[in-house]
Amino acid sequence: MNTPNRAIGADVVGSLDSADYPSRVITAGGVTARFDRLPMTATLWKLLTLVALGGFFELYDVYFAGYIAPGLFRSGILTPTTASFFAMNGLAGFLASLFIGLFIGTICFGSLADRFGRRRVFAASMLWYCIATIFIAFQDTALGLNVWRLICGIGVGVQYVTIDSYVSELTPRHARGMAFGLVYGVAQICAPLIAFLAWVLVPIAPLGFEGWRWVIALGSAGALLVWYLQLRLPESPRWLVQKGRLEEAERVMQMIETRVRHEYGKALPAPTEAPEAEEQKGTLREAFSPQYRSRTLMLVVVNFFQTIGYYGFVSWIPTLLIAKGIMVTRSLEYTFLIVLLYPIAPFIVMLVADRFERKWQLVWSAISVAVIGVIFSMLKAPGWLIAVGIAQTLVVNWLSTIVHTYQAELFPTRMRAGAVGFVYSWSRLSSIFVGFVIAFFLREFGVPGVFAFIGAAMAIVVVAVALFGPRTTGLALDDIAR
Repeated sequence: MNTPNRAIGADVVGSLDSADYPSRVITAGGVTARFDRLPMTATLWKLLTLVALGGFFELYDVYFAGYIAPGLFRSGILTPTTASFFAMNGLAGFLASLFIGLFIGTICFGSLADRFGRRRVFAASMLWYCIATIFIAFQDTALGLNVWRLICGIGVGVQYVTIDSYVSELTPRHARGMAFGLVYGVAQICAPLIAFLAWVLVPIAPLGFEGWRWVIALGSAGALLVWYLQLRLPESPRWLVQKGRLEEAERVMQMIETRVRHEYGKALPAPTEAPEAEEQKGTLREAFSPQYRSRTLMLVVVNFFQTIGYYGFVSWIPTLLIAKGIMVTRSLEYTFLIVLLYPIAPFIVMLVADRFERKWQLVWSAISVAVIGVIFSMLKAPGWLIAVGIAQTLVVNWLSTIVHTYQAELFPTRMRAGAVGFVYSWSRLSSIFVGFVIAFFLREFGVPGVFAFIGAAMAIVVVAVALFGPRTTGLALDDIAR
C-alpha cells in the first residue's frame, strides 16, 4: 500500500493542501536538477535533523555495550576476556551478537528501502529497535543478552543503510558533505550521553534495577518518541520518480521548493539542464557490472577494515583504560571525558567536507587513526591518555562520517540502498570478529598490540581508496553514478 505524501511532512515542509500545489508531471531527469539548485534553508535542515535523530538511537545501541561493560562484569553475566576465542560469555561475544544482527540486516534486508521506500522502512526499523532493546534490559544470562542483541541488530542494520540513502537524496549536491556532517554529528551526541549515564548509573541500582539496565531502557524510551516524530518525514522524491510515482514526486518537490523559496526570500535559481534519468529497475547484480565493479570492491575493502579502527577503539575505551591499570570508576570517568567531543568531528566535517575532495579526506583520516592510536598505546599518564583519546575519537569519527558520505554517492538511486547495504554489510561482518581479535591481542600483547592491529587495518584502507576511489566532491549524484 502506498502512503500518500499529502499527510507526510506537514510539520516540516509547511501546508500540504493539494490546492496550493497544482498537479503536473515531473520528468525523471528533472528531480536531481531541481534539488541540486536549492539553497540550504531551515526546511532542509529540519528534514535532515529528523533523519539524524534516527541515527542517534542506532548509534546508542552500538555504543552502550562498551560503556555498560563494567556493570555486566560486576553482575557476573559477562567477563572481559575468555579462555576460548569464540566464547559467548565475554564482552567480545556481546559485541559480536549485535554485529551478526547488523550483518543480517544490511545484506539480507538492506534493499527493502529500494523496494518499499526510504520513509516506510526507516520508521519500521526504528520501531523494531525500540521493541528489541527493551527486552535486552530484562535479560539475566549471556545467552539472553546475545539473542536479543542480535535481533535488535537486524533492525539497526536496515536503519543504517536507509539513513545514508535518505540523506544523499534529500540534499543538494553542494551540501552533501555538510548534510552528512550534521546527521552524524547529531547522532554522535549519544556517545557522551551514554558515557555520562554509564558513569552515573552503572555503579548503582536505582529502584533496585541495576544501573546498566537503566542505560538500555532509557534508550528504548527515547527511540519510541523519535519514531513518532519520524512519521512527519516525506518520501524521497528521487525514489518516487524511480518507482514511476511521478505525481507524488512532483507534489513533494513543489512543497519543498515553496517552503525553501519562502525562507530564501527570493526566487530560486533555475535548474540546470539535466539528462533524462534511465527508467530501469536496479539490482545488486548491477553493482558488479564493469561500470561499478571497481568501486564496489573498493568499498567492500574499506568497510571491512575501517570498522577495525572504529570499533576497535570506541567499543573498548573503558576496557583499554582498565588494562592500563586504571580503576573501573575512574575508567568510566575518563571515558566520559574522552567521548565528550564525539559529536565535534562530524560538525568539523560539515565545514570541510565540501571544500576538499572526499577521497583524500578518507585517506588522511585513516592515516591519522593509525598514528594517533600508536601514541595512545604508549601513554600512561591520565591527562595525556584523555587528551590523545579525545584526538583519536575525533579522527575515527571523521573517518566514519566520510565513509558514509562517500559510499552513498557512488551508486545510482535505483540500486543505492541495496548496493550500500551490500558494501556496508562487510563492515558488519568484520565487526563480528573484531571484538574477539581485539580481546586476543589485548590478552597476548597488551594495548600496544591492539593498536598495531588497528594500524595495519588502516594501511589497507589507505591503499584501497588511493588506488581505486573515484572523486565525488561537488558532482551531481547522476554524474557520479555514470
